[in-house]
Amino acid sequence: MPDAASLKKRPVPTDLAIAREAAMKPIGAIAAKLGLGDANVLPIGHTKAKIDLKHLAALPANPEAKLILVTGISPTPAGEGKTTTTVGLGDALQRIGKKTAICLREPSLGPCFGVKGGAAGGGYAQVVPMEDINLHFTGDFHAITSSHNLLSAMLDNHIYWGNALGIDARRIHWRRVVDLNDRALRSVVSSLGGAANGFPREDGFDITVASEVMAILCLATGLDDLQKRLDSIIVAETCTRELVHAADLQASGSMTALLREALNPNLVQTLEHTPAFVHGGPFGNIAHGCNSVIATAGAMKLADYVVTEAGFGADLGAEKFFDIKCRKSGLRPDAAVIVATVRALKMHGGVPRAELGGENVPALREGCANLLRHIENVKGFGVPAVVGINRFTADTDAEIAAVREACASAGVEAVECTHWGDGGEGAEALANAVIALAGQDSRFDFLYPDDLSLWDKIETVSKKIYRAGAVMAPPAVRRKIETYEKQGFGRLPVCMAKTQMSFSTDPTRMGAPVDHELHVRDVRLAAGAGFLVAVCGDIMTMPGLPREPAANRITVNAAGQIEGLF
Repeated sequence: MPDAASLKKRPVPTDLAIAREAAMKPIGAIAAKLGLGDANVLPIGHTKAKIDLKHLAALPANPEAKLILVTGISPTPAGEGKTTTTVGLGDALQRIGKKTAICLREPSLGPCFGVKGGAAGGGYAQVVPMEDINLHFTGDFHAITSSHNLLSAMLDNHIYWGNALGIDARRIHWRRVVDLNDRALRSVVSSLGGAANGFPREDGFDITVASEVMAILCLATGLDDLQKRLDSIIVAETCTRELVHAADLQASGSMTALLREALNPNLVQTLEHTPAFVHGGPFGNIAHGCNSVIATAGAMKLADYVVTEAGFGADLGAEKFFDIKCRKSGLRPDAAVIVATVRALKMHGGVPRAELGGENVPALREGCANLLRHIENVKGFGVPAVVGINRFTADTDAEIAAVREACASAGVEAVECTHWGDGGEGAEALANAVIALAGQDSRFDFLYPDDLSLWDKIETVSKKIYRAGAVMAPPAVRRKIETYEKQGFGRLPVCMAKTQMSFSTDPTRMGAPVDHELHVRDVRLAAGAGFLVAVCGDIMTMPGLPREPAANRITVNAAGQIEGLF
């Protein structure tokens, strides 16, 4: 099998073909780069492993470790390459002699069969085995789905067998989940078919990534913390409006049993054999969208540079990384990379997708308003930032120069990267810029304090990050928020569920809109995860498939290999 260096000399048409030809090392050799011995590695085949959680917990802190967050501009159909840049940067840091680990989120089956067709990086900046990572991987999402739905089953079963807790079936908050895009399941009626099947009621499904169990697994620090958080899940209310928790249903023990192995972080490798922890949920639009605390904190004990990513643009994933993950875990970022492409910036400047191949510097300059907004937001947290320009072959020197000029006006360096085609070598300039930034004194701070009211936290994010002029919510939603305050949840952070395509709640408003109205249509309390979800605009917690889903192109060839993943 050729190595990554020789692969780059040959034109290979797809990400999947590149990944398939890569020469992967045994997972034990990858673990050894981080000082992990065989006793700490739980192999799953030859190229995947789980790392023993107890061993990670017992390791001493590494005070020299630097945490680098990779985020991006507001996404467009033209693509930005945030995961690809995360991998390329990690490979580049390894190339220049830094002990490096990458921390990525696990792909959901929903986007893999919906729009993306894969989410393991691209070109010569990928994590492998690509097919396994995109499809089932180590079964973590299945364990989360099963654990979540077990609680659903136990809730309905309790009501069926006499309802000793006095649960009001009209006030059940716990929906079911499945890790696929299926709009038909957004609203359903369950328990039809007669008395033997329970009491009919309205129900619904979210995608697994939006499950509170997913958030709990990503934020838990160990098995004990996991079970305590599961105990705290609020599933319903009684007829006297008292809260019913998973603990009241005696569900957390069996839920923890299903999640026991999933809590151990997954280790794989890049094409250039950089260790990569792929663990935890994506979807920074409807969830908090970050790699697990266990994986990130463990990587920082094992490596000197840890490169992680957060979902979608900096207005969503990065804000939640800072205000939720860092707040809950004590992690502190040393630098941030904001990924942008010329193509995406031209779309933000009004260029149709079909015309992105031609040079258009005026539109690019107009679209840079989106990038500048994200730069301002990230710097507002006190985190030093650099822009990584993920260069496409059609980009012109004049366009690259225009992006550099715009970034310079904001006091930020813009570094051209070619990691898609050149692997880590193409991101060495970015790696050197990151090292310089991470060496500065950090002034990181949260956007809002814990003691701000829940509504004021929602307004703060909406006005300071999204630049909304007004934040609106129906009276029923405001009453729910007031009730949560009275119940003692007022100190929780907020997790905004909003379209990823715009700073506003209108996905067609590209660029950097200001003074728009942001509508909060519902709030959901995730007491176990420890945050309040504010559902904004028309965002759905169960996505649907597009007109031509990626599933149409995915198949298995005569050799038993998967085809159609990007």
